[in-house]
Amino acid sequence: MSISYLFTSPRLGFRLWQESDLPQFAEMNADEETMRFFDKPLSQEESKAMMDRMNQTYADRGFCYFAVDLLETGEFIGMIGLGWKTFDADFTPCVDIGWRLDKRFWNRGYASEGAERCLEFGESIGVKTIYSLATASNLASIRVMQKIGLSYLKDFDLPDLVRSEELNPCALYYIKFA
Repeated sequence: MSISYLFTSPRLGFRLWQESDLPQFAEMNADEETMRFFDKPLSQEESKAMMDRMNQTYADRGFCYFAVDLLETGEFIGMIGLGWKTFDADFTPCVDIGWRLDKRFWNRGYASEGAERCLEFGESIGVKTIYSLATASNLASIRVMQKIGLSYLKDFDLPDLVRSEELNPCALYYIKFA
């Protein structure tokens, strides 16, 4: 069976979520190291709900955090894409760009490559400004933001992380398209 991608980058294919992604996605989301900059690891049910939300976001808005495969092998490596943020802040509601990769695929340039391609995708569908946020101590994600051309805006406390003092503040980056 050949996979139909919504778009690709040189090494990555971007697609909607399928039921077959759940075992690997749930395993990734349950991993303490992968989830160390999030409120908590996710259960299989929470991972399934996230997949469903992403497909619904795509149906509603034309973008989501996409399931991402290596084109060479077809192997699922995680998610990269655009999200819709509505938490209470002076810059929301907004489109944000984010990524979460299985740790077996870290430090290979996939997050940067995929995020650059998702910025192009966002611009192509008419998004004017894209934000990105990460816990200020998440230096790997901040390096990706800088590498793909986002500019630092400010630090802020993410309301979703109020129970986790060590995760705030978050760094906020952005890019505007002409």
